[in-house]
Amino acid sequence: MVLLRDGMCPGLDEGLVRGLRAADIKTVEDLVSSDMEELAQRCSVSYKALFAIRRVLLAQHAAFPVSGADLYEELLSSTAILSTGNPRWRKLSTSAPNFNEQQSDTGERHDLLDRSHNGSLDKLLDSGLYTGEITELSGGPGSGKSQVCFGVAVHISHQLKQNVIYVDTTGGLTAGRLLQMLQAETSNAEEQMEALQRIRVFRLFDVFSLLDCLYGLCGGGLQRASVGGGSVKAVIVDSVSAVIAPLLGGKQNEGMSLMSQVAGVLKTMAKDFNVAALVTNHVTRSGGGGGEVQPGLGASWSHIPRTRVLLEKGGDVRRPGLRSATLIKSSRRPLLIKEEFDLKWWSRSKEEGGGAAAAASGKRKRDETDS
Repeated sequence: MVLLRDGMCPGLDEGLVRGLRAADIKTVEDLVSSDMEELAQRCSVSYKALFAIRRVLLAQHAAFPVSGADLYEELLSSTAILSTGNPRWRKLSTSAPNFNEQQSDTGERHDLLDRSHNGSLDKLLDSGLYTGEITELSGGPGSGKSQVCFGVAVHISHQLKQNVIYVDTTGGLTAGRLLQMLQAETSNAEEQMEALQRIRVFRLFDVFSLLDCLYGLCGGGLQRASVGGGSVKAVIVDSVSAVIAPLLGGKQNEGMSLMSQVAGVLKTMAKDFNVAALVTNHVTRSGGGGGEVQPGLGASWSHIPRTRVLLEKGGDVRRPGLRSATLIKSSRRPLLIKEEFDLKWWSRSKEEGGGAAAAASGKRKRDETDS
C-alpha cells in the first residue's frame, strides 16, 4: 500500500494530507475507494479538487486492462528461444567395430543413434531457453549442472553471437574449460577469442555481492556488457543456492528476505531486458532425508523459476558423462518427462573423425562430469 504524502500529485498539499489522515484516509487505496462527496464534506475541501486528485492517483497507481491480443503481440515481439546446442541427433562416428550398430534379441540390427548431446535438453525445454523467464537446473554434486551452464554459455556466445553474463558463486568456472569447449566448436583461434569476449564473468561468493551485481546489471550494466554489436541474451547464476542456502533455516529470518530480493531482481531483469535467466540449485530429500529428491531453497523459491529441470547421473558405467534430465515444472510441457544427454557433447569436435579440435581436447583430458 502506498501512503499519501505531500506533493504526491498536484493539489495534494500538506494541509490536505493532514485532513485526510484525520478522516482515517492514509493510503492511496483508502482515498480511491472512499465516497468522494462524503470525504469532501468531512475534510472541508472542494469535491472537484478531490475528484481530480483521485483521477491522478488512479492514473499513477492503478493497473489498466490489456487485451489478450495485445499481450500476444508483445510476446511475439519480445520473446526469443535460445538453443542450448545442436537440436538434432546424429549417428556416432567411430572406428570401433560394431559400435554403430547393436544386435537385438530377435537378430535385427539397428543404428545406434548418438544421444550424447544437448539436443535432448532443447527437446525437454520446448526448443530451448526462453527470454523473459527463469530456468532452473537442480541436481546433486557431480550431476552436471555447471557443465551444462558452460555449454550453454559457449553455444550462445559462439553460435548465436550474443553476449552472456556468467555469475560464478562456486569458483568452478575456468577460462581453460570454456576454451576447450570452443575448440570443439571451431578450430579458428580468432573465432574462439571473439566468443570468449562475449562471455563476461563475475566471481561472487556471498548474497550481498550477488545482489549488488544484479542491481548493477539492471541499472545499466547489461547495456555496457554488450560487445561487438551483440546484446546480452542470457544471465547465468551458478549457483544461486550456494550463497542463499547458508542463510536459511533456524532463526535466520534475514535469509528469506534476501532470497526474495534475489528472486525479484532476477525476474525483473529477465522480463524488462528480455534475457533468459538460467540458475542452478542444489537438491534435498523430503521426509527428513529418506524421501524423494527435490530442489533446494524450499517452497518459497519454487514459485520463482518458470521451468525446473532435475539432473541426475545416468546408470551406464561405460558412459560416465551420461545424464538424465527430468522436467519437474513447466507451463508448456507435461511434467516428469525425461531425456538423456551426454556431457561430453560440448567437448566433441563438430567434424566426423575428430579433427584438430578433438585432438586438442584429447590432450587435456579431465573429468567433464564435475558439477
